[in-house]
Amino acid sequence: MTIKFLTYTFLFLVTVSCNTGSEKSNVRSVPGSNEMAEMNRYLVQKDRERIENYIDRKNLDMTESPTGLWYFIKKEGQGSYITDNDKIVIEYNCSLLDGTICYSSEKDGVKEIVLGRSELEAGLNQGLRMLRTGGEAVFIIPPFLAYGFTGDGEKIPSRAVIVYNVNILQVHKFVE
Repeated sequence: MTIKFLTYTFLFLVTVSCNTGSEKSNVRSVPGSNEMAEMNRYLVQKDRERIENYIDRKNLDMTESPTGLWYFIKKEGQGSYITDNDKIVIEYNCSLLDGTICYSSEKDGVKEIVLGRSELEAGLNQGLRMLRTGGEAVFIIPPFLAYGFTGDGEKIPSRAVIVYNVNILQVHKFVE
């Protein structure tokens, strides 16, 4: 009985030790934070290259903000700069780098926004703060300041760089 027990134990240990090695080779490695950070830097750099190529092709005079938003102020406008709780009315054209129009005030009507209270792309939120009543600008918004990996679920695809042409029609203080 002891020999049978030892034989079964030996066979069990040999089987387990053989399987352990093959299981390890089938386990997928999950990237750690260093790998994810490196991948993110790579994607941001590729987006930057795409934006710079677009600017060169279109011969645009754009400036990059510290956050990565590209902008060109066509017309300064008048009065104070737009701030939180300003209710603004804008004409706009939102397109992809390839020229595909996603949204526009021509088709969808002017956009009314209460800055700081409306759901808005982070890049557009930043850009509008550079303008005043009557101001006009072009904003090129990289994915990390727009809709990121998911897109908007409608017309803006995953990881899209978007271009906004905006014209500020009105600015009023929001009153609740």
